[in-house]
Amino acid sequence: MTLIKSISGIRGTIGGKQGDNLTPIDIVKYASAFGSWAKSQNPSAKIVIGRDARVSGKMVSELIANTLTGLGIDVVDLGLSTTPTVEIAVPKEGAVGGIIVTASHNPGQWNALKLLNEYGEFLDQHAGQKVIDIANSESIEFEDVSKLGSITEANQYINQHVTDILDLNLVDSEAIKQKGFRVAIDCVNSTGGLALPKLLKALGASYVEELYCDPTGIFPHNPEPLPENITHICEVMKKGSFDVGFIVDPDVDRLAIVDENGIFIGEEYSLVLIADYVLSKTPGPVVSNMSSSSALNVIAEKHGHKRTEAAVGEVNVVNEMKKVGAIIGGEGNGGIIYPDLHYGRDALVGIGLFLSYLAMSGNTVSQLMAAAPKTFIAKNKIELSPEVDTSNIIENLTKEFSEYPINTMDGLKIYFEDGWAQIRRSNTEPIIRVYTEGQTKDRAAEIFELISQKTNLS
Repeated sequence: MTLIKSISGIRGTIGGKQGDNLTPIDIVKYASAFGSWAKSQNPSAKIVIGRDARVSGKMVSELIANTLTGLGIDVVDLGLSTTPTVEIAVPKEGAVGGIIVTASHNPGQWNALKLLNEYGEFLDQHAGQKVIDIANSESIEFEDVSKLGSITEANQYINQHVTDILDLNLVDSEAIKQKGFRVAIDCVNSTGGLALPKLLKALGASYVEELYCDPTGIFPHNPEPLPENITHICEVMKKGSFDVGFIVDPDVDRLAIVDENGIFIGEEYSLVLIADYVLSKTPGPVVSNMSSSSALNVIAEKHGHKRTEAAVGEVNVVNEMKKVGAIIGGEGNGGIIYPDLHYGRDALVGIGLFLSYLAMSGNTVSQLMAAAPKTFIAKNKIELSPEVDTSNIIENLTKEFSEYPINTMDGLKIYFEDGWAQIRRSNTEPIIRVYTEGQTKDRAAEIFELISQKTNLS
């Protein structure tokens, strides 16, 4: 396994050979490179760190913290936390940056260093490349003993995150409390188990069924919140009397929703439904990545605005949101970005906004879904061997489908009259993703087969 270095950070599997996996030596190498970059931005650098609950997290986090102090940097350690909580903490601490120790939706053998700037946002391409260049230079200088940095523990930020959500104008905790919602949650034995119960209690949920909320880091199922991975919460809800179910990934930046009948409504519709609510109160532009559902186009147009597409990657979505002044944005993987709180994917703010929508609408989740625009996305991924040249695949497909409108901003997106297909190499895994969307499930599958026939991907 080769280390994956991208705008999403430094990611790999734990153990193995230096340079091929995320070993302690690689962790120190990239932590010191980031620290050196941070000091170039501010010689009095302070850095916030936090981690999800995966088993390797404590080891990785301690290596990072002690490496940074060796550079003379003071560290604020949030310990077990969520990605959006760390993002919020960075500017509150007046830090020059942050490191989140999480591999997000990847299985337990993976971990990563997600790198943040002074605003608590992911590094852009230029800054990220600078960190990689510093790591490769092998010319990092550490401080002598009289100038070592310090480590301060800060465990208040999940509570602060919850408070900040309750203070948002569009989060109506009184309406939620009056409804007395019964909620089921699946937190995959990571830090969502610390944050979601606190949030739901503060919002006024009458009962919370906590599934996999012990932050042991032993994931009970594949942690990516897809239909095949979250069957337990669906079965629990079918047998109980619940209003809604929420599933989050290990670092709590992706939100998936289950309706009152135990039916998974799909990650795509987390953003679609929440955007419908937010735009009904504060109309404005919407941004999502190119892999997100065109149902969001319909929602934006319903409220007199349009959806703008950005390249995949949170930093790309955020940059486009700032450019067009978007009221809300995100990614179709359940990533909700609400700038009134911060520019980062945040499942917690998504829950606050969605429950407010549910309470104020007077509808059930299934009724909200019945009124939403209907599209179907097929998300396929194919493992890649190192010798596969994805640029050739993209070039050949561009020629094959030249009669259709295409966009090559991020891989290749082909726009058909009744759907689309996007083919792109993942930034975080050694795979190629082929996403297709149609007005029906069969049409989405047909488009995928059409793409597959023109390549050797399947």
